[in-house]
Parts: sequence; C-alpha cells; structure tokens
Amino acid sequence: MKSLSLFVLFATALGSAAAQQTATIPLWPGSPPGGAAPGPQRETGKGSITQVAQPYLIVHRPAQPNGTAVLLISGGGYAHIEAGKESGPTAAWLQSQGISAFELVYRLPQEGGGVAAPFQDGQRAMRLIRAHAGEWHIDPARIGILGFSAGGHLAGMTAARPAAPLYAPVDAVDTLSARPDFAVLLYPVLTMQKPYDTTHAKKELLGAHPTRTERDAMSVELQVAAQMPPVFLAQAEDDPISPPENSRLMHEALRKAGVPVKLQMFQQGGHGWGLGKPGSEPAVWPQLFLEWVRGVGFLR
Repeated sequence: MKSLSLFVLFATALGSAAAQQTATIPLWPGSPPGGAAPGPQRETGKGSITQVAQPYLIVHRPAQPNGTAVLLISGGGYAHIEAGKESGPTAAWLQSQGISAFELVYRLPQEGGGVAAPFQDGQRAMRLIRAHAGEWHIDPARIGILGFSAGGHLAGMTAARPAAPLYAPVDAVDTLSARPDFAVLLYPVLTMQKPYDTTHAKKELLGAHPTRTERDAMSVELQVAAQMPPVFLAQAEDDPISPPENSRLMHEALRKAGVPVKLQMFQQGGHGWGLGKPGSEPAVWPQLFLEWVRGVGFLR
C-alpha cells in the first residue's frame, strides 16, 4: 500500500513534465455539430475548463506504448471540466504504465452546443483515437474509456449507446466504431431517477422538471444491454455528491445483462478523489484497475 501511495505521488508530480510531451488535436475538422461556446476558452489556475469553443483531445503518448489506450473524461457536473484534478494526473500515470492516454475537453450543454454536444464529442473522440491507432501504436481492439463523476455519465452513455445517431457523419473517421472495449466509471453520476436525481449534472442536462421519458433517456443504467463492454465501477459509501446507489444500480443492470463487471465500494473517500489521496482508501484504485483490465484481456 505504501509503495502504491508513493507511486501515485510520483505520477502526480510527473504531470507537468509529461505535459511537455503531449499534443492536442481538434475533434472536428470544422465547426462541431450543433455549435459551441463563443469562446475564448477559460481555464483556472487549477485546471478547471469552461467555454469550450472547439473540443479537442490532449494526447499523451508513452515512450514505449503497450497497445492499450484510454479516453479520459473529467467531471464537473456538466458545468465545467475538472481536468487539473482528474484527467491530467491520471493521464500522466497511465502514460508511465505504457498506456496511451487521451484527455477529452468536451463541450458543455449550457454553453452553445446543446444537450447532445458532450455525447457527440464522446463518440467522435472514440472514433478519432481508433482512426489514428496505427500511427499511435494502439491496438484498435484495446481502447477503453474512463470517466470521473459527470464524466462517468458521459463515458457510460458512450459505452452503452456507441452507435446512437447523434450527428451526421462528417468524414471517414465517422465510419469507425465509437464503442469502447472497456469502461471505467469512478464516483460516477449515472442515474437521473428519483430520489437520486440531486446532482448538478442532472440539473445541467434536464433542468428542474424533466419528464419521465427524459429521465429514462439520460439514466445510464437503463441503457445497458448485453453488447456493452466490461465495466469497472468504484465509489465511496460516504460520497456527498453522487449517491453510491449510482454504482449499485449500474452494477445490477450490468449483472442482469450478463456484462462482466467489477464493483469496488470504499467505506470512506468522499467525492472527486481523482488518482486518490495517498493513504486514503481510493488510492488503491489504480492498482485495482490494472489488475482488472489485465484480467479482462485488454492489457498485455
């Protein structure tokens, strides 16, 4: 446990150095479907992003890629993107493991692109990574998705409905599959059903008084089918933001559908732990993830 905590500290410190080896690529060849924020993009000193005028990927390529890749989606209640606390440090850690990592900077639903915007960006990001698989030394059958909090909702919807016709194809990239080969959902917001609909993500997506049909369409656990990829879930029992029932409902839906799933519940940890504070219960999730993804056959 001590060695893992020290490694997490090292990976976090590695973030600034690894950033020097990154590149960014836009998701769309022109204006994204449905529009975007007028810009310019805003970012706080702690890496919280809003006003995304052109969604993009931050590409973290390891020196010796092992063929596995992960699309990282930070949370922020669909009101901002917590890249500095979540996807950034995690990308540096994955990169140190030989795993290619891609941070998604997506459009927010209330900033010009509409409710469909983040889900369009999620699909396009998966397709774009797959389109560059050969160039980036990635196995196109070993591309996963990892989401934190509201980013877990976006990741879950992308995994559950990868072929949903959310936008008209714009180029050859859109002929490729948007289905991730595995999904990791950390302290996720997944359901929009009462009494668990108290999250900011629900407010941003559905407003104050959504219909039952609208709630159902945005509840990830209701989209689960047998074709969904294997899923790793982790959450803390004392999460004050996303009720832990989010993970339990998802676990049950996946189990009933026959989808391989691992549920890891921590007694303490709260919300928004990212890589996990050294010494805390959630700090073990990176090692648990490595063991799990190797066990389901997507890490060699």
